[in-house]
Amino acid sequence: MPLGSSHKSTRRQFLQTSAAVAISAPAIINAADKSGNKPVTIGTGEHTYTCHHGWGRLPKRIEWGETHGVCVDQAGLIYIKHRSGSKTPMDSIVVFNAKGKFVRSFGKEYHGGGHGIDVREEAGQEFLYLSDVKNRQVVKTDLLGKQVWKMSFPKESGLYKNIKQFRPTNVAFGPDGGFYVSDGYGSHYIHQYDKDANWVRSWGGAGSEPGKMKTPHSIWLDDRPGRTPALVVADRANARLQYFTLDGKHLSFVEGLFFPADIDTQGEVMLVSDLHARLTLLDKDNNVLTHLGDDPQWKEAVLANKFAMRRQRNRWQAGKFVHPHDACFDKSGNIFVTEWVIGGRVSMLKKVE
Repeated sequence: MPLGSSHKSTRRQFLQTSAAVAISAPAIINAADKSGNKPVTIGTGEHTYTCHHGWGRLPKRIEWGETHGVCVDQAGLIYIKHRSGSKTPMDSIVVFNAKGKFVRSFGKEYHGGGHGIDVREEAGQEFLYLSDVKNRQVVKTDLLGKQVWKMSFPKESGLYKNIKQFRPTNVAFGPDGGFYVSDGYGSHYIHQYDKDANWVRSWGGAGSEPGKMKTPHSIWLDDRPGRTPALVVADRANARLQYFTLDGKHLSFVEGLFFPADIDTQGEVMLVSDLHARLTLLDKDNNVLTHLGDDPQWKEAVLANKFAMRRQRNRWQAGKFVHPHDACFDKSGNIFVTEWVIGGRVSMLKKVE
């Protein structure tokens, strides 16, 4: 079960101790050989991966913008959502098979909107939920991009004067068929909807005290085995995860993170993409299993000069991350990573068996 607020001090000390142990372990187990053909391996123990950067073969008509979101459907197809700055609109969602071969693309109408993408099965059919920060909307589509509905801010909440206050960043799925929207770049509120997309309630707002958030960038249903289902928010500018009950009551914090951007889970493991140059894997009690790509000197270089490295591809290194914006598991336990960098970067971290 998520820990209550009374356990926060103990939890923080334990997390920090675990993090220190993980950081002391070598982040890179072996680098490329002299021929350059051997991929870099990162991680520890059963959480060890070979890094394949620049994954996915794009058609000539598409060039990556900032690669923002990633999800995997039940057939194993990988969906990448990017934000292009080109004057000519291009498809914002690109689909690949497991080998990185282009399958299809769609979403010119979201050009420049980028951001969140998640997939859910509903009554035997899968749907995408898209968060569009440019057009300030959440959109539900089928896997081919056909719109089911789109929505703006919840007027019923009484929290908004106009649409300019609303810039949704991600969606989480409730166990009852409903869903939650994090207004990470707008009001800093979480909005709950039922299975028919009717507004239920809102909570949060800007702040650092329990229940308040600064850039609730991502949201996820944490229903890992042995836990009571709860919502976990990547409370990014507060450098923490924050847990809530399914009806929005504050439960606890998980601290010791840099700038958490997104969340995924598989089995007992939680994956947190940290925009400040690393990925973190947590066990079911949210103790650190390992950090992937963690290196204090590398982080300092990444953050220097107003994040200049995100524009300097020649400085990027294998086995290191610049700005991981989203990451998710596939069924085999491999991890796909999208980075907030100019020209985009998609990496496949292949799990070492």
